[in-house]
Amino acid sequence: MNDGKKILKLPIRISLAIVLFGIIAKLLEWSYAKEIMLVGFITLSALYVIRYVNKKQKHFLDMTKLVLVLAWSINGILQVLVLPYTLLFQAITALAFITWFVMEGTAYFLDEDRKAQNSLVQIVWNGILIIGSLVVIAGGILQILDWDYAIHMLSLGITLIGAYILKDVFVPLESRDEEQNNEGFQY
Repeated sequence: MNDGKKILKLPIRISLAIVLFGIIAKLLEWSYAKEIMLVGFITLSALYVIRYVNKKQKHFLDMTKLVLVLAWSINGILQVLVLPYTLLFQAITALAFITWFVMEGTAYFLDEDRKAQNSLVQIVWNGILIIGSLVVIAGGILQILDWDYAIHMLSLGITLIGAYILKDVFVPLESRDEEQNNEGFQY
């Protein structure tokens, strides 16, 4: 929405954290990992559809985000259940992501006048997200190469990204108001 308020922001982040926890559980071969991932994917898709339907003005970019989330969630559900057609949904996810990235990707992380200032805490959290992403990529490559400690790196990276997603749950209400007024310049 243009007014900066996005409905279901916290529940969507929690469902995304559930998906990430399920991925960690699957990597560590814990019980009920598949069920946790299914709950996360289904909840994420349902909440995002509700968010999209309740949006007053829908633009092409909003539809692109909806397709991205739904294709990724359906792909996840199909992979967990070991069903066919995952390649189709992976291709749709990739196309939607490329479309989103071309239209908004870098602008999503920058403000227009570049005058917004981040606090040290925001910079640290953004650094954690970047480090977590790089560790997941490195862990994935090491897993493909069947190297030692690949699972440890994947788990650490996913944990860092999950912590970044859940940080809003534990941020005091005053800090959230300041971040929304500042419209935080993303790292």
